[in-house]
Amino acid sequence: MKKNGFLSDIILGVVVIAVLVGLRAFVFTPVEVVGDSMDPTLQDGERVIALKNTDLKRFDIVTFPAPDAAGKNYIKRIIGLPGDTVEYKDDVLYVNGKAMKETYLDEYKEALDDGQPLTPDFTLETYFDSATVPDGYLFVMGDNRRISKDSRIIGYIAEKNVTGDVRFCFWPFDRFGTVE
Repeated sequence: MKKNGFLSDIILGVVVIAVLVGLRAFVFTPVEVVGDSMDPTLQDGERVIALKNTDLKRFDIVTFPAPDAAGKNYIKRIIGLPGDTVEYKDDVLYVNGKAMKETYLDEYKEALDDGQPLTPDFTLETYFDSATVPDGYLFVMGDNRRISKDSRIIGYIAEKNVTGDVRFCFWPFDRFGTVE
C-alpha cells in the first residue's frame, strides 16, 4: 500500500511540473523590467507577466528581443500597427490623422517643469522612408519618451518577434495588479 502511495505522489509531482512547464512555454512568461524607458508605467526592477499568443492592439505593452543587443529584451508600448501613419505634434499623438488620448502619460506630462514636450514632434518619415508602418511590423515607444530607445532608434519591430503582451505586475507587492 505504501508503495502505491509513493508512486502516485511521484506521478502527481511529474504531472504538476509538466503542466507548469507547458504553461510557461505556451501561455505566459515572467519578465523583469530593466531600465527607465517605461517610467512611470513600469519601473526598473519590477517583475511582470507577459501573455503569449495574444492579439496585439494599439497601446499594449509588449516584450521582444532587442534587435541591437543579443540576449537582451525590450519592453515597449505599441503605438503604430501595420498600415498606420503616426505623428506627434505639440505632444499629441495622431494615428491616421486622428488625435489619440494617451492617459497613461498624463501624470508624467504634468510633472514636467522645463517647458519642453514629453514627445518631440515627428512623423514616421522623420525616421523611415515611408509614412506608414509596413505590413507585419509595429511602431513601438517607451512611455519615458525623452530617454526611450524605441522604434525611433531601433526601427520597426516584426510582429512575429513579440514574445509577450505584458498584462500583470507581481513584484514588488505594492505594484501588484494589472498593467495599463
